[in-house]
Amino acid sequence: MARMTLDTALAGRRSVRQFDPRPVQPALLEEVIAAACLAPAPHHSRPWRFAILSADARVTLTDAMGERWRQDLERDNVPKARIRRLLNRSRARLAAAPVLVLAGVVGDARRPWPDQHRQRAEELMLVQSLGAAIQSLMLAAHARGLGSCWLSAPLFCPEAVRLALDLPPDFQPQALIALGYPKKGLRLPPRPPLTVRDHIIER
Repeated sequence: MARMTLDTALAGRRSVRQFDPRPVQPALLEEVIAAACLAPAPHHSRPWRFAILSADARVTLTDAMGERWRQDLERDNVPKARIRRLLNRSRARLAAAPVLVLAGVVGDARRPWPDQHRQRAEELMLVQSLGAAIQSLMLAAHARGLGSCWLSAPLFCPEAVRLALDLPPDFQPQALIALGYPKKGLRLPPRPPLTVRDHIIER
C-alpha cells in the first residue's frame, strides 16, 4: 500500500472522535506502536509502555476514572444533572473507539539525582519523549487510514488508573489514544488559521 508523505500526514492528521465499527487488525496496531517506538528518548532508552485495553479492562478503567471525575466535579459544586451528562458523554466516547490504548512511562529509564530540581527535569524528559512517541503513533495511524484522538484524562487520576488496571507502581499513566477507522462521511471542521510568525521568537 502506498504511503503518504510526511508533510501530507502532518497536515492531514486530525483528532477523530467518531469511528466506523470495523475492527483494527492486530498487525496494523503493532505497526503504529512500532512507529511510536522510533521517537527520541533520553539516555538511549525506550521508557514508553502502551497498554492495549480489552473490553473488560476498558469498562473497569472507565468506571474508575468516571468515579474520580465525579468526585472532583462534586467538589467544584457542578450541578448533578450536568455531572451525569459529562460522565455519560465521556463513557460513550471511550466505548465507541474500536481500540483504546493507555500510554505511560516507566521508571527504569530514570537516572538518579541527589536533588529534586534535577529529578524533576529527568521526569519531564521522559514525559516529553512520550509526547513525541504519541505523535509518531498518531501520524503512523493516519498514514494507514486510521483516525486517532489523544485524551489526557489519565493525568488527572493516575492512582485510579493504576489501581483499575493493576499496573506497577512505577507506571505513570499519561494519555489514552482512541484508534479506529473514521466514521464514513465524517467531516471535520477546518483548522484555525495559522500565522507562523505568531509562534516564533527571535533573539
